[in-house]
Amino acid sequence: MKCMTGRHSELVHTPEGVRDIYGDEYAKKLRVENLILEKVRSYGYEDIQTPAFEFFDVFSKEVGTTPSRELYKFFDKEGNTLVLRPDFTPSIARCAAKYFADCNVPIRFCYVGNTFTNTSDLQGKLKEATQMGAELIGDSSTEADGEMAALVIEALLAAGLKDFQLSVGNVEYFKGLCMEAGLDEETELELREFISGKNYFGAEELLREKKVPEKYWDALLKVTDLFGTYEALEQAKAFVHNERSLGAIRRLEALYEVLCCYGVESYVSFDLGMLSKYRYYTGVIFKAYTYGVGDAIVKGGRYDTLLGRFGKEAPAIGFAVVIDDLMAALGRQNVEIPLLPGTEAIEYTEESYKEMLEKAKSLRAEGKKAVLIPQGKTEERTEKG
Repeated sequence: MKCMTGRHSELVHTPEGVRDIYGDEYAKKLRVENLILEKVRSYGYEDIQTPAFEFFDVFSKEVGTTPSRELYKFFDKEGNTLVLRPDFTPSIARCAAKYFADCNVPIRFCYVGNTFTNTSDLQGKLKEATQMGAELIGDSSTEADGEMAALVIEALLAAGLKDFQLSVGNVEYFKGLCMEAGLDEETELELREFISGKNYFGAEELLREKKVPEKYWDALLKVTDLFGTYEALEQAKAFVHNERSLGAIRRLEALYEVLCCYGVESYVSFDLGMLSKYRYYTGVIFKAYTYGVGDAIVKGGRYDTLLGRFGKEAPAIGFAVVIDDLMAALGRQNVEIPLLPGTEAIEYTEESYKEMLEKAKSLRAEGKKAVLIPQGKTEERTEKG
């Protein structure tokens, strides 16, 4: 084996946070993607493809998506600021507002592609990751919430995952608590950061600094303790007296009934303290967790005001599966991914080439895979492959 030095050695390496995928690993990834897409399409979702980069404003602070410092930004020849997409939802919201502005019936999209996040705090996370998911636009009902949550569960089951939990919350519960305590929007966002990071000392200091009456501290600080089975919803009622938070609980109770109709309630738990870095979520929110992965493998929720930022007032709900994390979980749980039949290697000599070519053509016509290899190269190919 030749030893590469200098410039050539640098060229074969990838930047931090990205990686090459090939062989059986990539075949398994594609197989899992197809299994999920088959399930999503069975619900009537249609494929959509949006650009890998968009105008900066699609992912601006006002939209409530990924922080500017974590975006890959660059300029076109006209001087416009462009970004590689860190998240599919704003792109699809923009697309729906543009091409379906006058459509008043629910529309269903599904997608697969890569997202790009420029963060130095990787913690094992990729800067380029594959996501696939679905968006249901134009339906504000609890039944739509249930369809999306049930679809997440059925898609993960279709991919071969068995041990996982879909944790469901409602951001309106926390917003109601903040409203009841008289918090302004800036304080609410700061408190959300502290609570999401489990920094209770920071949260308590913030409440003290903002002179929030102490009678509201308990409910605000203990919101992350309200999680578990259906009984957690009853516990949550005891902490609030405002209609906004109580309405959020009623919505989750109704959602649970829908999920029981789907027969997937055993995979569901509740978390009233669930929040997201994406501030465009407006109601029901959910994340799927499993063994062997530190973060959620699925994230999603309702975003009823996002399309309005692009000119179309319409409710919406969606989810995204982080395929790379799902693959890691399947591998660590020793889940066997059924691959399609392999390729038949057909050896040929100069004399037998035409005959072997006809054999290969016949196999390909039957939908099988066949590769022609010069005689004596089969063993070499097997060792490398």
